[in-house]
Amino acid sequence: MTERNFYQAVAHRRTNYALGRNIPVSEDTIIDTVEKVTREVPSAFNMQSGRVIVALGKYHDKVWDIVMETLRKIVPAEKFAPTEAKVKGFAAAYGTLLYFEETDTVKKLQEQFPGYAANFPVWASQGNGMLQFALWTALTDLGLGVNIQHYNPIIDDAIKAAFEVPDSWTLVAQMPFGEPTADPKPIEKLDVKERVWVKK
Repeated sequence: MTERNFYQAVAHRRTNYALGRNIPVSEDTIIDTVEKVTREVPSAFNMQSGRVIVALGKYHDKVWDIVMETLRKIVPAEKFAPTEAKVKGFAAAYGTLLYFEETDTVKKLQEQFPGYAANFPVWASQGNGMLQFALWTALTDLGLGVNIQHYNPIIDDAIKAAFEVPDSWTLVAQMPFGEPTADPKPIEKLDVKERVWVKK
């Protein structure tokens, strides 16, 4: 964290769709942050099955070209304009984090601990969620705007081919990031007392 404490950083993390390319930090800082956070985020049985690709430059553009062309084949032409505008918004960002799960790791643990076999995919998903949250918060703390998308599974094969990832990697999410060009829209939140019960 920089000047913010942990709570402030968590509270400051928001979904921001208004992204540009005039970022306030260097690529090296972003890469270093992603590596450090990924190394430290916990996982059940220390499985460390989460994988991240930092897509910059032409690789960032490729992600959203794939999304655009995949959706163009699915969405009727007369209804495509809003979809096109939405995807162009993600493409306007500086970069994208691609999140994957390395399924061979999960399978090996299922074989090693058969009594917990049904739990490992759930735990892996939870671990990937923690990784996404931690990186989202860290990137926001660097002064970047961030949002998260889930165009999988329709883009999975094309992404895996374009980025030459192993067959054992399963795409989970796409996280565009960049210069925040507008403030996030306000959101409503439930009374926390409905979500947190204290028994003592």
